[in-house]
Amino acid sequence: MSDMTYRMNIAGLDRDLPLCPISDELMIGAFVIFGDPELTTACAKALLDRCPEHDVMITAESKGIPLICEMARMSGNERYVLARKAPKLYMKDVLTVEVRSITTDHKQTLCLDGKDAAYMKGKRVVIVDDVISTGESLHALEALVKQAGGEIVGCMAILAEGDATRRDDIIYLEKLPLFDANGKPID
Repeated sequence: MSDMTYRMNIAGLDRDLPLCPISDELMIGAFVIFGDPELTTACAKALLDRCPEHDVMITAESKGIPLICEMARMSGNERYVLARKAPKLYMKDVLTVEVRSITTDHKQTLCLDGKDAAYMKGKRVVIVDDVISTGESLHALEALVKQAGGEIVGCMAILAEGDATRRDDIIYLEKLPLFDANGKPID
């Protein structure tokens, strides 16, 4: 882990993101919303201001949880859906999809409770995440929504990184550059 940081303004707030190497030549800015309710609230409001009409929101465990919870609260305590990293004892008729994220070194599984899948069926769904980079987690969530019979009406994130910044199907607040081994932005 490097001691370098990158200062960003996100939803009107300045934050220093630690730079973390993911190879000998490449680093990413670690954006962690956990423990920062001021940033969570500001990002939730900014995303809701741009959110398409929807019936339900979904996110993947775990960094999207505080964001979607705040978005749901601001929307009148709207119910939201959570894709878990593993099936839990209470889950029945579980839908699953495999995903490989840039921030993990192994394949993961995203799981959707059958009750949540039934709730999403025929509804307009917005996918919410903290950062979209390679799009792998986004694709996994899209697959779960489609398996459940939901209609995806939008994909939203606080930050887009790398190739995701060039996509026109994602609503995001700010671009997060990638960094070379010296901490210089390369995007």
